[in-house]
Amino acid sequence: MPEILRNQKMSEHTLAVSDSSFDKDVLKASGLVLVDFWAEWCGPCKMIGPALEEIGKELAGKVTVAKVNIDDNPETPNAYQVRSIPTLMLVRDGKVVDKKVGALPKSQLKAWVEGAL
Repeated sequence: MPEILRNQKMSEHTLAVSDSSFDKDVLKASGLVLVDFWAEWCGPCKMIGPALEEIGKELAGKVTVAKVNIDDNPETPNAYQVRSIPTLMLVRDGKVVDKKVGALPKSQLKAWVEGAL
């Protein structure tokens, strides 16, 4: 199933990323990438999903929002020591520049992302 999601847009402003596409879609991407590690069964993940979509729309061209379903793609979260979800990472030029764990209000998420631009 992860291959089916390769480079598939989850919505207009979010990209579904798999273990096999993470290098290309996140690490080799130009600009800032906000990575959301999530799962279908995660309530807090569902709570912040719409906020991440809005941030992707509001900051289009400045940040890419990439979503990694940890159940379908276990290798990437393991490589980045993701122990609980939602875990959000900001990646620039192949390096993690910041990481947050847990659901935050949209205003705090957006301020966090804008601070890294």
